Amino acid sequence: FDDVSFHPCVRFKRWESERILSFIPPDGNFRLMSYHVGSQNIVAIPIYVRHNLVLKSGEQSRLDITVGPKTTMGRSVEAVKLDICMPKSVTNCSLVVNQGKYTYDTVNKVLHWDIGRIDAAKLPNIRGTVSVAATNSTLETTIDRVHFTISQMAVSGLKVNRLDMYGEKYKPFKGVKYVTKAGKFQIRM
Repeated sequence: FDDVSFHPCVRFKRWESERILSFIPPDGNFRLMSYHVGSQNIVAIPIYVRHNLVLKSGEQSRLDITVGPKTTMGRSVEAVKLDICMPKSVTNCSLVVNQGKYTYDTVNKVLHWDIGRIDAAKLPNIRGTVSVAATNSTLETTIDRVHFTISQMAVSGLKVNRLDMYGEKYKPFKGVKYVTKAGKFQIRM
């Protein structure tokens, strides 16, 4: 784990020595721990982006991008958004989406595709033409940001095995909320 952050109620010395989270819970809802999984750790990205885009200077080019779930253990992938950075010579996009909606920012040259929830039966796809002005510069395109969330799944493998409670006569309910959110990653096209 990288960038681990604990609620102040956690007994940090016990975590450091035994890797046990020992704490006295405060009143109300609270976040016990948050962390990031770094790029040096091998974590399978739970979605894939299949793309086909070849930009030619001074011509209409074709764009075809499909997004799908990969390793989600039956969980649905939600709040999916893609930000695609186009070269400065791209003047306009005429696209059709089968899921979600898109906007093209002609000033910043960024195509925003807000997909929402991925339906595995009908994978989200965006396709159409991209108008490219004549230029001598390189025509490199990147999918700069891929956003998504998956509820009740932790790709890091972290899970709560047991909960021991001392000094109370009632049996607690072990409720854990897992949420996987996309970090920052880039896809070169």
